[in-house]
Amino acid sequence: MAPIIELDSPTSEAVDGRHIRALTFQDVRLEYLTSTLRGLGIDAAGRDALVIGSGRGLLARGLAQLGFHVVALDPSPKATALARQASEGEAAEVGGAVASGEGVEYTTAPAENPGLTDASFDVVFCTDTFEITDDLDGVLAHASRLLRPDGVLFYDTVNRTPVSRLIYLGAFQAVPFTRIMPRHRYAAARLRTPGEVEAALAANGLRNEGICSFKPESVLGLVRAVIARRSGKITDAAIPAMTGFVLEPDGKPVVTYLGHARRP
Repeated sequence: MAPIIELDSPTSEAVDGRHIRALTFQDVRLEYLTSTLRGLGIDAAGRDALVIGSGRGLLARGLAQLGFHVVALDPSPKATALARQASEGEAAEVGGAVASGEGVEYTTAPAENPGLTDASFDVVFCTDTFEITDDLDGVLAHASRLLRPDGVLFYDTVNRTPVSRLIYLGAFQAVPFTRIMPRHRYAAARLRTPGEVEAALAANGLRNEGICSFKPESVLGLVRAVIARRSGKITDAAIPAMTGFVLEPDGKPVVTYLGHARRP
């Protein structure tokens, strides 16, 4: 019997490719952010961060652990509800200790119209956003206005290459035995090259200051993890150890890449 492919599903039986990505990308996202902030001499403690496309709040809670006050914004009310549940569950587990969910405010709004007050954040992290929006300029215009003058915009996204098309348009949403995403979640026009992202950033008053490729240590491990999760042999929590995503600072971003930008 084929598994249910459903984003932001409260049932553990459903395969949620969006949450799988969040789990597997979590370590490299945080590693890139912390190393970049360290190089810029920016301390996270007490600063304000916004995560756009926050899903179940995993990255937002990671930033809270670093010392940020975090707003986690997502277009899906179901994702926001799941994020709040996860945060409450973590708080219950640690009892009197500081929970990773503390300091996170969860809210529902699209990246193209997030609301929120201008110049409210020291860090804005766009995740699970660039590769699914048809209005990248609109997303970046809002991200730019929400940043404080010395703030940093972080992002991760998917390049448009033959290999990325094979993986994101084929394996992840079309091939029956590896599909983890609803069909049409991704489209070739929404996969953007680093040069296209850099141009869009510049058009919205931001200068790209670096990109970094990241990839699984083992492609075979990634395939095995996807198949095992689809068959119900493993849970979501087991996937990161099987895939082992790593940063590749000097590598060409064949599939996925991270980056950051600031005002000139």
